[in-house]
Amino acid sequence: MKIKITGKELKITEAINEYVEKKLDRIDKYFEDAEAEVTLKTEKNEQIAEIYVTAGGEKYRAVTEDKDMYASIDKDIDILEGQIRKTKTKKEKMMKDSSIKAMEIGENAISEISNEIIKTSYYEIKPITPEDAVLKLQEKPSHNFLVFINVDTGKVNVIHKLKDGKNYGLVEPEA
Repeated sequence: MKIKITGKELKITEAINEYVEKKLDRIDKYFEDAEAEVTLKTEKNEQIAEIYVTAGGEKYRAVTEDKDMYASIDKDIDILEGQIRKTKTKKEKMMKDSSIKAMEIGENAISEISNEIIKTSYYEIKPITPEDAVLKLQEKPSHNFLVFINVDTGKVNVIHKLKDGKNYGLVEPEA
């Protein structure tokens, strides 16, 4: 990791320099190639540590103040580590989701299952009118069909959304 340490109204001692480098090792483990700019300054009775880390196309920043410079540096490192973990978790989740989608597409292309029941869904069938079935289907926009017992005929019917997205189809058994 490339580290640039600057002191404003503060002399950077060898001890502070080593401490910053030691603490930035915690950040370095997350990246192969990273750069850090550390600015340490004193304002009134407060010791302020400001750390910018640039790595993997991302920028991370933490600024804290404390009565002790070492405590301020520790707080910055904790903040940066949290930011990095959060970003990495988001990226990993996105990669995982996209790989699962690719895997599903790949599985469908490699071996197409045919003439087998691969999923079973269970749901309650209630006696209602076809008009009420349309209303129930409209309540659930993610569903494409609804199976129900037609009150008028006493037979199982299916109401389904047509491709135009505005109208519905009714499937009734013959006889």
